[in-house]
Amino acid sequence: MSAPSRPDSFRDFVLEQLASLPGLRCKRMFGGYGLYAGEVFFGIVFDGRLYFKTHPSTLAEYLEHHAAVFAPSEKQVLKNYREVPVDILEDSERLSLWARKAASQ
Repeated sequence: MSAPSRPDSFRDFVLEQLASLPGLRCKRMFGGYGLYAGEVFFGIVFDGRLYFKTHPSTLAEYLEHHAAVFAPSEKQVLKNYREVPVDILEDSERLSLWARKAASQ
């Protein structure tokens, strides 16, 4: 899928992929966007990448994909947030499943 050249086109793509998630909302933060399921903060869209909150029960899935830690600068590193692999990002059903897991704990 070729993305439009608008700066927020990746954010729009992510929101479209996650449209089935109940209570999905997006809020500007971190120089990017925070993703919420209801009141639960579970994801970050930053610099053309998507990061989800990990938990002990989900971390292994991210490590299998060599998912990078969210680190927008050397001083700001959120080790509980890992980059969502491209193959998951492009599959809306799998992405929604990963998002539900990120938002559930």
